[in-house]
Amino acid sequence: MKRRRLVNHLAIATASSATLAACRRNQQLLVNTEIGQAERTQIEWRMATSWSDKVETYYQAATRICDRVERLTNGNFKIKPFPAGGIAPAQQILDAVGEGKVECGHTEGIYYVAKSPALSFATSIPFGFNPSQLMAWIYGGGALELLRKAYADYNVIYFPAGTTGPQMGGWFKQKIGSLADLKGLKMRIPGIGGKVAKHIGINAINLPHVEIPAAFEQGDIEAAEFVGPYEDEKLGLNKFAKFYHYPGWHEPGTNHDLLVNLNAWKKLPKDYQEALGVAAFETQVLSQSQCEALNRQALQRLLASGTELVAFEAEILKAAKEAAFELYEENASKDAMFKAVYTSWKGFRKTIFSWNRINELSYDDFVFAQAN
Repeated sequence: MKRRRLVNHLAIATASSATLAACRRNQQLLVNTEIGQAERTQIEWRMATSWSDKVETYYQAATRICDRVERLTNGNFKIKPFPAGGIAPAQQILDAVGEGKVECGHTEGIYYVAKSPALSFATSIPFGFNPSQLMAWIYGGGALELLRKAYADYNVIYFPAGTTGPQMGGWFKQKIGSLADLKGLKMRIPGIGGKVAKHIGINAINLPHVEIPAAFEQGDIEAAEFVGPYEDEKLGLNKFAKFYHYPGWHEPGTNHDLLVNLNAWKKLPKDYQEALGVAAFETQVLSQSQCEALNRQALQRLLASGTELVAFEAEILKAAKEAAFELYEENASKDAMFKAVYTSWKGFRKTIFSWNRINELSYDDFVFAQAN
């Protein structure tokens, strides 16, 4: 009996100790949770963009980043996007972000050629990569580190954050059949593509996309490139010019940039930094899928409404390519940052083109010729 009572007392004591220990653990967990919640303060940022909210695929790329970041952080990190002009003009986003007027921005490097031509590689340059090749170079060829170094001079950190896919060559009021037809032609075409266009006789004009229709109406331009069938149709460019030329040699695979002020970036918790990077990467993939799906249908509508597709003559493409590489070599001889990025780009281009000629071009030539 004494042994039985002793066992019972021990069991009760053990249970009591276990219960007390569990209470202490739960109490500590509650304290830790409360501390974590206290430390997890709400963060609210603004995002300046280069896009009108009417340019669906561009502006949606920006809003997708904001929405995804909020979901990944359970609503604790919110970013509010603003269309072009809401915080800064379309082609001054880099300045606004770098100077800390806004925490982040969605834009394209080609708008800042005057600051640093090396930034154009983040977007697209004439006779460069298609979208998959550009991503291979950025994520697999070391370009991300180079481009971030180029952008760091302006107090920002760079993320690839969307793509339009391959672009078209532009809308022309008159059919272009030779180099001679381009002499003195007033055309909206920005970035390094615009500089190359000048070399082959075009009067290249750099305008924000929202100003293209008015420039056509007023006779300030006779041709313009923007993106591809879907966004070009929404902007109404087919109403001003009948002839839709291709390929888009000036931007064969166009990327958007997410730029984040470095000081603001360093203040973010690590998991918020991770969320922002994930959101940008997801947007990169999803935006290309969206654009390609929309463009296939928009092109058919344009053709049905009277748009005429015209391929650039070989002499035009050859002249543009020669002018482009002359410009690259000239920039490399003057600009150390451009030279570093260009050297990487040129080497990767040679090898990826050799590989894709084997694994993609042979297949594409066959299946596209079959048309079914």
